[in-house]
Amino acid sequence: MENTMENKLMVSELSETDRVAFYKKTYSHVAVGVLVFVIFEYLLLQSETIVEFAMSMTQGYRWLIMLGGFMFITNYAEKMTLKTPDKNTQYLAFGLYILAEAFIFIPLIYIAAFYMESGSEILNQAAIVTLALFTGLSAIVFVTKKDFSFLRAGLTVGFFIAIGLIIAGTLFGFNLGLWFSVGMCILAAGAILYQTSNLVNKYSSDQYIPAALGLFASLMLLFWYVLSIFMSRD
Repeated sequence: MENTMENKLMVSELSETDRVAFYKKTYSHVAVGVLVFVIFEYLLLQSETIVEFAMSMTQGYRWLIMLGGFMFITNYAEKMTLKTPDKNTQYLAFGLYILAEAFIFIPLIYIAAFYMESGSEILNQAAIVTLALFTGLSAIVFVTKKDFSFLRAGLTVGFFIAIGLIIAGTLFGFNLGLWFSVGMCILAAGAILYQTSNLVNKYSSDQYIPAALGLFASLMLLFWYVLSIFMSRD
């Protein structure tokens, strides 16, 4: 009984030692998530059928269908990791989300790797910059100990505007361009600050998997648009 009650404590109520242990579990799951993403991405890119299908889904309204499916899986995975206490179900939902990320990344990474003159260099540079930004933004939260929950409203509005622009660009055939990618990087940075702040203020001590999923999602969003910016310069 004592252990059950302890598991329901919010992270902010834990001792410093237990709080650090929660952070280590969360970030180790983010790291494993990145590794699994790389493995999934590599395996998916080995199949010409999957690559051709993913590339075909970037054309016109199909891209909206693909984005809609990705958003559905994202919502499902987040709810499953938060609502169920069963760790196996949480890992399954996390894995499903990572697979969805790997699939939606296929067109971007395939173009970067096989069509850009310095593809591997671009991918490496984008990955390094993304991890550096992620580390720096996370450090800001832990060093300042500031509550960034106030960003929620702005992030919500920003994401709705971004979705609207993506839909409009797809339907009317215009390129959102470099500045849109820069704006999305700023939005992703805000999401990282918000998700990192939530580690203390939102989750209980046994919810390191949903906490890791939130951070992983923000990290991948940042990587998408950092990579887009690097590709636009090549």
